[in-house]
Formats: sequence, C-alpha cells, structure tokens
Amino acid sequence: MLLSLHSSWRRVLSSELDKPYFQTLVSFVTEEYATKICYPNEKQIFAAFDYCTFENIKVVIIGQDPYHGFGQANGLCFSVNDGVTFPPSLTNIFKEIEQDLNIPFPISGNLERWAAQGVLLLNATLTVRESEAGSHQKKGWETFTDAVIQKISDEKENIVFLLWGGFAQKKGAKIDKRKHHILATGHPSPLSANRGFWFGNKHFSKTNLFLKSKNKAAIEW
Repeated sequence: MLLSLHSSWRRVLSSELDKPYFQTLVSFVTEEYATKICYPNEKQIFAAFDYCTFENIKVVIIGQDPYHGFGQANGLCFSVNDGVTFPPSLTNIFKEIEQDLNIPFPISGNLERWAAQGVLLLNATLTVRESEAGSHQKKGWETFTDAVIQKISDEKENIVFLLWGGFAQKKGAKIDKRKHHILATGHPSPLSANRGFWFGNKHFSKTNLFLKSKNKAAIEW
C-alpha cells in the first residue's frame, strides 16, 4: 500500500509513516482489502497525492469519506470514475461552477483534471467498506490527513483551502490564516444546498482571482 504514495509526499510525510498508529492503520486496511470489498481500488488509495504532488499544490478541497457504491470512488474527494452517474453533491458542485463561471456542465465527473492542475482532493478517510459509510473512520486515517493539512499549512504559502460544511471547517481549523486563503461555505449535499448554504458561494471564481493575484495560473474548472 505504501509503495503507491508519491515520492514528493513520502519525503514530507516520512516521519508520519513511521509512527505506530500508521503501521496499525496499514495492517487494518491490508486486512480489510484482503477479506472485504473496499473502495477505492487499492492502487487508487493515494490517488489524491499521485495526481497533485506536494510541489504543485495550489488548492485544497477537503472531503469526508470515499463513495461506498460499486465503481464510484477513484481516490479523489467528490470525484467519480468516468461513466458513473454524478452523486448529488458532485452535481451541485458542477451547478455552482456553471452559474459562477458560465462553464458548461461536464460529461465526466472524474476530477483528475483538477488534481493535475494542483488541486489536492483530500478525503479525511481514504478507504471505506462497500455499502458501509464511515466504516474505516477512527482507524488512523484522520490522524494522517490532519498531518497532511498541517504540513501544507506549515511548509507552503498562499494555498487556497476550500472548506465545505462543518466537517471540513473543523478539519481545517489549524490552517494558518495569515499564510493561506480560506473560503468556507455549506456542504454541496442536497440537504445543505437546498437550505441555501451552497449555491452562490462563487468559490471557483474567488479561487482563481486569488491565484492570479499571486501570479499563479488559474484553475480550469
């Protein structure tokens, strides 16, 4: 499992990978994948890090769990594999982009195209058992992803953090606001969006305006 963690991340997270909790986590995940159906595919567990190297980060989006339905999760938060019907939260993300930037609704819900431009699509928990939401929570992943966020906050500057919903906002509480640009709003899930806490946030245009102000290339959402 560890062999798939990109070398740029292995360098900055080396001390974390040696900690007892992470070794216990590896044992748990290895056993789960050997005995249960789990998502994403084992080779995609660290896909967020593969597509967005530590050097290239410009934006961080924090999710919670991978999708737990067949064929959906691909290791990037909110993203689904090509050909998969868009889950409701992803549909609402694309609707907001359409309204904000006048970009046509995409054919594919695969967000690898964002990650390749420097968007880290980080779930708090990187694995899940089929049809059992939250089944791999509190096994060590949250500690690991907290360390990832802390490393980015400490070692980078002028990163845009998009914190959607209370969970992501709590997860990002330790981000250094003096060094980074934080945009917070409601979660794109229908429950939140239909109550007026998502649409109209303009996070995508705001992100690009900030990046341009720091002489960074805008994201092609």
